[in-house]
Amino acid sequence: MENTINLQKAALVIDSSDNVAVALSDLKEGEECILRFNDREEKVFLLEDIAFGHKVAISDIEKDESVLKYGEEIGKMKVPVKRGAYIHNHNMYCERGLK
Repeated sequence: MENTINLQKAALVIDSSDNVAVALSDLKEGEECILRFNDREEKVFLLEDIAFGHKVAISDIEKDESVLKYGEEIGKMKVPVKRGAYIHNHNMYCERGLK
């Protein structure tokens, strides 16, 4: 039988420099999630519910630290967050277009 990828409790790390991953399904607080990198997988314990397509921190991120997705800065943190936290506009800000 061929190996199949279980997307049920997984999140995808798009670029090796990213500090967030994208949820491949709705994820629930308290679940263990598989982070899928190009060459490996690792587990993260989810601190909050994370909706399909939204971001989860794959490392601790400090206040005003860059949020990296696609290998690019997409914003900065309003507050520090721990690995496994939900990253969205409630705790992240973007300076693009403000200057």
